[in-house]
Amino acid sequence: MSRQAKRKQNPELIPWRLYVVVGFVLLLFVSLIARAAYIQIIEPDKLRHESDMRTLRTTSNQVQRGLITDRNGDMLAVSVPVRAVWADPKHAHDQKAFVDMRRWQALADVLQEPVDTLVQKVKRDPKKRFVYLKRQVTPAVADYIEQLKIGGIYLKSESRRYYPAGEIAAQLIGITNIDDVGIEGIENTYNTWLTGTPSKQKVRKSRDGSVVERLDIVQEGESSNDIVLSIDQRIQQLAYRELKRATETFQATSGSVVVIDVLTGEVLAMANTPSYNPNARDNLQSHRMRNRALTDTFEPGSTVKPFVVAAALEAGTVKSDELIPTSPGWMRIGGRQVRDSNNYGDMSLAKILVKSSNVGISKLALSMPVQQLLGTYQSMGLGNYSGINLTGESAGLIHDRRRWSDFERATLSFGYGFTATPLQLARMYATLGSGGVLYPVSILKLKEAPKGQQVLSEKVANDVMQMLVGVTETGGTATKAHIDGYPIAGKTGTSRKAVAGGYGDDYVAIFAGVAPVHNPRLAISVVINEPKGDKYYGGDVAGPAFAKIMSGALQMLNVEPISKREAIQMASAPRSAE
Repeated sequence: MSRQAKRKQNPELIPWRLYVVVGFVLLLFVSLIARAAYIQIIEPDKLRHESDMRTLRTTSNQVQRGLITDRNGDMLAVSVPVRAVWADPKHAHDQKAFVDMRRWQALADVLQEPVDTLVQKVKRDPKKRFVYLKRQVTPAVADYIEQLKIGGIYLKSESRRYYPAGEIAAQLIGITNIDDVGIEGIENTYNTWLTGTPSKQKVRKSRDGSVVERLDIVQEGESSNDIVLSIDQRIQQLAYRELKRATETFQATSGSVVVIDVLTGEVLAMANTPSYNPNARDNLQSHRMRNRALTDTFEPGSTVKPFVVAAALEAGTVKSDELIPTSPGWMRIGGRQVRDSNNYGDMSLAKILVKSSNVGISKLALSMPVQQLLGTYQSMGLGNYSGINLTGESAGLIHDRRRWSDFERATLSFGYGFTATPLQLARMYATLGSGGVLYPVSILKLKEAPKGQQVLSEKVANDVMQMLVGVTETGGTATKAHIDGYPIAGKTGTSRKAVAGGYGDDYVAIFAGVAPVHNPRLAISVVINEPKGDKYYGGDVAGPAFAKIMSGALQMLNVEPISKREAIQMASAPRSAE
């Protein structure tokens, strides 16, 4: 056997090769040890920072928005749990989520969107880490999406506002936006109170998003607060139903109703038409969202005549039993004419109100200084905010100037030349019913009656109340507002709407009043804007709605009616003004 063959059978180790391999391995271990020592001893913060960037997160708990209820605890606004569907485009691309398009088609179908639109949202920017696909989906839809198991598609909890009363109190309660922030009505005014503050906590999460360690409390949260309104949902529903019926019957543009508790100033109902469903906002029109009862102003017309009588009695320029000559049924003031529908001759103060005499009321206004009349209006709340503290409230307009012509003073007495809101008008009549005490208006339920301001003497207020009883009785201008068992102190108003250069052919029909006269409990104003057809007077248009709302509301509050005998005695009793 040759030497070369023997070497193949018994190979010899070459020492230098072994040394190279061992040296390389040792160098590798030394390098790893040195690197580890450098990272952990010399520069450990960088590694911690990189780790924290990938694992540390701040989480917050979801705080449900506070409840809104009526004075009896009935729900007017409540938050319900929903889910938001979102995508992580980077994760979706890494997972190749677009391979199975059947799942994406199912997702598009349940979200009611084209599948191409959804895919484009995720494909648009692969580096992006968050994009909403759909907000506020129901729990059932969310469960279905979870079962699809599409990579990069996730769900997170959120809440949605639900309004059980729907269109009945839509403008008053308002709505929230998709981020649960109040943007209208009570929701907007008391947004901070209703929202609360979520608590925030620093946690460490694993790659799959699971919390592995809770580290620290970043922010202590505050619970949301509930709101109890002064509204009585039963009366609110009644008011809206009758108002809607009146506006539809007379084909009116809009309408408003305000019901105030005479004893406290609390608003028991505030309804408007046209309204909207706050739970379905697909074709929402902005004009339907306006709370016209406190934002829209109008010239109140003859509804202010009782307060002219009150101002004259307070000023002492007329006595309660005095007769005012109105023949021949018209009078010329400063080159302009003021007239009545008939020649009523000498009229008592009560008859001036019952027949709504422009001539008689103008003479009362001219008998006193104009500042006396304007001061009475302002003391009753005209030209001022009511204290309800709702966003969008209008104060109305009363001009304050030194010189007034006699004709302007006359027009002030029958409700022209200044503006008011339905809320202000109801408050004025509530003041009349409370014996001349003006209370701040409240939309929140009060624990105790507030302290009011005596703006009219009790005797004058009571005298004017008695004078107004005849308005809804035979011979008055509002017999359709009469309620058996509940004597009413009310007044009609029919004012023409101002246009550029004068007044047009559109009207505002109004009725406002207090009941029952012997024990005032509620004050109501009904305003119907631009009724169509032959009937546009306040007694014909607003009067019937007033009667149904007042009658139903008093029965709901268990206010006992008087008997027919008592009603006859009250009607036949001698009044100081007649």
